Amino acid sequence: MNVELILGRELMPLYEKLLHGERLSFEDGLLLYTTPNLTGVGYLANIVRERLNGNYAYYIRNQHINYTNICNKGCKFCSFYAQKGGSKPYTLTMDEVRERLVAYKHIPITEVHIVGGVNPRLPYEYYLGLVRTVKEVRPDVHIKAFTAVEWEEIARVARKPLEEVLVEMKEAGLGSVPGGGIEVLSDRIHAEQFPKKIDGKRWKEIARTIAQAGLHQYATLLYGIGETIEERVDHFVQLRELQDETRHFLAMTPLSFHPEGTQLAHLPHPTGDDDLRNIAVARLMLDNFPHIKSFWIMNTPAITQVALWYGADDVDGTVHEYEIVYQDDAPGVRQQVLTRRELIRLIREAGREPVERDSLYQIVHSPGDEPEPQRKMLKVIA
Repeated sequence: MNVELILGRELMPLYEKLLHGERLSFEDGLLLYTTPNLTGVGYLANIVRERLNGNYAYYIRNQHINYTNICNKGCKFCSFYAQKGGSKPYTLTMDEVRERLVAYKHIPITEVHIVGGVNPRLPYEYYLGLVRTVKEVRPDVHIKAFTAVEWEEIARVARKPLEEVLVEMKEAGLGSVPGGGIEVLSDRIHAEQFPKKIDGKRWKEIARTIAQAGLHQYATLLYGIGETIEERVDHFVQLRELQDETRHFLAMTPLSFHPEGTQLAHLPHPTGDDDLRNIAVARLMLDNFPHIKSFWIMNTPAITQVALWYGADDVDGTVHEYEIVYQDDAPGVRQQVLTRRELIRLIREAGREPVERDSLYQIVHSPGDEPEPQRKMLKVIA
């Protein structure tokens, strides 16, 4: 194969760097965003993807608990939090959390993912109660809970250092920490769009504390909220440097911004180019991150299939009851669940090997264990 025909002269220097195991620079990141050769960018990302994860494509059977939509941060990009003319405010009681868990108890999920708004009226005992309730109903699941912004609030209401809070939460059943909370590591975007939330410096301090507590964490990039490509690349460089230091991040998920129902409704919707390019650049810039996810709820299942050849090795999971992006009263398609068989089919149709994982990327079912998706048969009448 003539690699230069795919990459062109423009991307060949990056190819040479990858062959020799050299780290890509900030300027290389800018080139990956500005070149019109998206196919070439994907080709490079796939080299790294297959070097790290072969032909495997991971998924997880999980359930989301979004415990409250009451939030005092007022982020311009958010359509989830309760506001005038929007969704009705709610905070789940422990009985309601139990009901949601019991409703899916027949499904052998391995992870419960807990995030919500920052509700200043919730006491520390509420957060402990969430974790303990999950363990009470489903003692075998892994609990991935609370973004850095929520951890800041939890420590505030606990009136304890975050280090102490994390120890108590681990004792209650906490297993790892999701990404989110900073969106883009840019002081400009922070000041313009979510000034009431912690800034990038504090987000990284919390990440270091999480690492010191012996917890794994995920990372995200929310793109399409008005950030520049320079800010996107800088976000990756800062995460890469932090991972060099802590080694506690498991995966990066580039998240596409959906403007409907937000204060940024005038911004364009994400495109396939946006989704594939951000996944590919993440894979290439974050050489010390083991995994890159394509979150099918935001990217769509079809784009996620293509993303498995543009750097992604994970499609996330079955994702029961995800409420952050699409609300019950929002317009448009709101597919919130894919079954295990549907995820396996999605991965196999893309030419990859499906592997069910747990939250820490330990294999639950290897490719040989995965059932063949059942296909509908047409009855032929002679």
